[in-house]
Amino acid sequence: MKSDFLDELYFSSAFPLPFRVLCLVGLGILGWATNLHGLHLWHIDAAGVLDLNNYDGYRLTSPLPTDRRAGWKGAHYSLQAHRPVYKLFVTYFVWTFACWLVFRYATRGDIESVDSFKFIPALASLCVLTALMCPFNVLYKHERDKFLAAIHRCLLPSPHRVYFSDVVFADIFTSFAKVLGDMWLSVYMLLPSGSLLAQPAQDGLTRWILPTLMSIPYAVRLRQCLVEYNAPNNESRRPLFNALKYASSFPVIFLSAAQRIVVSDTLALKGESAVSQPWHGEHQLFRLWLLAAAVNSLYSFWWDVTNDWGLDLLLPKHAGGPSRQSSPPRPLILPRLHSRSALLKNPGRTSVDSNPDGGSDDVAHTHAHAYALPQERPLHLWGLRPVLLFPLAVYPFAILVDLVLRLTWSAKLSSHLHSYAEGDLIIFWIELAEVVRRWMWVFLRVEWETIKEAQVHESASRSPPRSAVGMGMGAGAGAGGIAMERRETFREPVHEQEEFEMVPSDISGHNSEAG
Repeated sequence: MKSDFLDELYFSSAFPLPFRVLCLVGLGILGWATNLHGLHLWHIDAAGVLDLNNYDGYRLTSPLPTDRRAGWKGAHYSLQAHRPVYKLFVTYFVWTFACWLVFRYATRGDIESVDSFKFIPALASLCVLTALMCPFNVLYKHERDKFLAAIHRCLLPSPHRVYFSDVVFADIFTSFAKVLGDMWLSVYMLLPSGSLLAQPAQDGLTRWILPTLMSIPYAVRLRQCLVEYNAPNNESRRPLFNALKYASSFPVIFLSAAQRIVVSDTLALKGESAVSQPWHGEHQLFRLWLLAAAVNSLYSFWWDVTNDWGLDLLLPKHAGGPSRQSSPPRPLILPRLHSRSALLKNPGRTSVDSNPDGGSDDVAHTHAHAYALPQERPLHLWGLRPVLLFPLAVYPFAILVDLVLRLTWSAKLSSHLHSYAEGDLIIFWIELAEVVRRWMWVFLRVEWETIKEAQVHESASRSPPRSAVGMGMGAGAGAGGIAMERRETFREPVHEQEEFEMVPSDISGHNSEAG
């Protein structure tokens, strides 16, 4: 036990909490840059789906950092979306790493000297905050302005509409909920009366400040879901169920803060030896916190897989309706049919037009699957979906990782666990794992939104006459029906009067609601 305490003390002296916060923020910047870059490499128009290049005067219609140039949207701008974010990360990394090296050189590994040089992480953090708020056109002002606009749009959103880019930003924000709490603790540590080697005592009303700060991202997403649910054109209860997911985080956060009652009761009954243990299963308040953590983790995992990623693995069998029949997962027939590409304007045209010789075999092979009759097509053997833009192995790996890291949700949101031995080191690794989980989540979330938008554009271009819709021949059943039932219908092939036959992709999905 003494050895663990010394290891914990050495970790806190070598890598104090303010530098850990700066490190996690830097990883968030790098993760967003690699998200944009990776989606571009897989020919997914992330900048188009997220409306990253839309402007409305000074007000930005999209909050996430992207290319400097404004104007019309197109694939050319999406090619450059990740580059300024990479440059921003490099600048941030050089400054933060240099400050940490100076700190390590000044302390020379001496634990007693750590607090004497705590002005170094204070200066590093203050310069980062100053650079973020700097009004001059330096240090990637375009990206900084978009980040500040993101915060403004999330904290003071429109009461009528929620954009998909706002949803993605706010969801990323929830993964940094613990980082917000760490920022508050860092301020306490950097004060003259604080210490980098021990967390400040939180008594009285101050003990509720940390959980309140950690709950802000979930309150933002909760409000977004309620705005979406109360929208005049909304006919689905899906945003309400999504709001319940974020509401289930509040009991975990505040019941964790109330664990001091458990500690005081345990101290009175069993003495100081039992207080240092993280498990108090005999106390009702502890069991209530454990139940809230389990419900939040499992419900969030189910929502990730079923709604955010559009996979069928955990979907109830009756949700697809009696007519749901589908083939094993396959790549999108039109690999470049994304929301803002020119192909969406003419969905009857494929890449075969521009290159009739190259790549036609792949298209023809995929068309052969699409021609299979409904009664010959088995259900999804892997519990995925008909259209996959990433390699097949990505999806089971993502599901497994998401399940494991979702189950650590309670530890990430539970401030009372930080007071035990090995707390700083374990919590830091949990925070790091959550950043990685969210980074992985963004890929599949944007992919699913791309597929849904492609379906919407294809359905609009192939919609039957109004009389046919009135007779029940239309494929669309309303936004709410698509979101809740997720039906898939088989469409007969459309024979074009050209050198090839165009077979529409068999795509199923939710409606285009964000979140």
